[in-house]
Amino acid sequence: NLIIATAYNLQRQGKTTIFVSKDISARLKADALGLEVQDFEREKTDFDTLYTGWREMSVPAAVVDDFYRSELLSLAGRELLQNEFVLLVDETNPKHSGIGRVVERNGLKHLSSQFEAAWRVRPRSKEQRMALELLLDPEVDLVTLIGQAGTGKTLLALAAGLTLTLSDERYEKLLVSRPVIPLGRDIGYLPGTKDEKMKLWMQPIFDNLSYLMGLQHNGKEGETNQQIMARLIKDDDVELEALTYIRGRSISKQFVVVDEAQNLTPHEVKTIISRVGEGTKMVMTGDPQQIDNPYLDSSSNGLTYAVERLKGRQGFGHVTLTKSERSHLSSLAAEYL
Repeated sequence: NLIIATAYNLQRQGKTTIFVSKDISARLKADALGLEVQDFEREKTDFDTLYTGWREMSVPAAVVDDFYRSELLSLAGRELLQNEFVLLVDETNPKHSGIGRVVERNGLKHLSSQFEAAWRVRPRSKEQRMALELLLDPEVDLVTLIGQAGTGKTLLALAAGLTLTLSDERYEKLLVSRPVIPLGRDIGYLPGTKDEKMKLWMQPIFDNLSYLMGLQHNGKEGETNQQIMARLIKDDDVELEALTYIRGRSISKQFVVVDEAQNLTPHEVKTIISRVGEGTKMVMTGDPQQIDNPYLDSSSNGLTYAVERLKGRQGFGHVTLTKSERSHLSSLAAEYL
C-alpha cells in the first residue's frame, strides 16, 4: 500500500508513473486508483509455444530407411537443438517411422537399448521413452519434465534415481525435494521435528517410492515397502529435504529430484540449479497448469523459464509429456476440468 500511495502521489504531481508488480491484487488496487499498471514481463515465456523437447518430421521413405541403416543420420540444413528428439515419419506410410535424439552437428542417433526401462518401470508412450533416455543418460546433467497430472513425471524421475543410485551406484544418494506451498488454505503450523513435519509435505513422494519398492522388492525377508523406505532413509541412501534449507549447500555425486517445480520463481530455480556440484544430476518436474503460488502463472514460473532459457544447451534435456497414464479418471480430470 505504501508503494501504491507513493506511485499515486507521483502521478498527482504530474510525473509519468507506471506501477509494475507480479502481485495481481496489488495491480488491481493501483488500477482502481487510475494508475497505469504492468505485470513484470522480463522473466516471462509464452507457455503456449513452449519448447516441447521433440518434434515430428515428415520425410521420404528413403530417409527413414537410412536412419535404420546408419548409426548417425545427418539432418544438415534443419534448425535442431541439442538433445531434442525427432520422430521421422514416412510421407506415404505413417506407420513407417523412427525416433532419434539430436547430437552435435545435427546428427540424429538411435535411442539407447540400455535406457528402455528403470526399476522395472517401462514407458507407456513415446514421450515417456524420450524422458527415460534423458533421465538415464549420464551425459545429461539437467532434465526438466513438464506434463499434466498422471503423465508419469515424478514416477519416472524417481525410478531412474533409484536405478542409478541403488542398482548402478553411479550416485551416492537420491535427494528428493519440493517447495512447501500448500494447496488451498493452510492448516497452520505442524507439530514435531523437521523430519516429522517433512513427512506430511513429502507424502506424494512416499506414495511413488512405496509403489516402486513394490515393483522390485529388494528388502530383507518380511520387510514391507514402508520398512524398506525407512531403512533407505536411515542408511542415507534416500534423503527428503525441504527446498527452504537448500541455499548455501553444494550437492555433489547425488541424483536430485525437485518435484512441483512450477511453484518456484525463476530466481529460486537459478538458486537451486546453482547448488549442483561435481557428478550430480538434477531433474525438475511440474505441471505449469497447476500452480499454488499466488504470484506465479504458467508463463512466469521458474520451470517454464528454465526450459526456454536452457533449450539447446549442452547437458540439458527436456520433454513435455501429454498423455495421462495414472487412470482413466485422472486423464478425464486433466483434460476436461
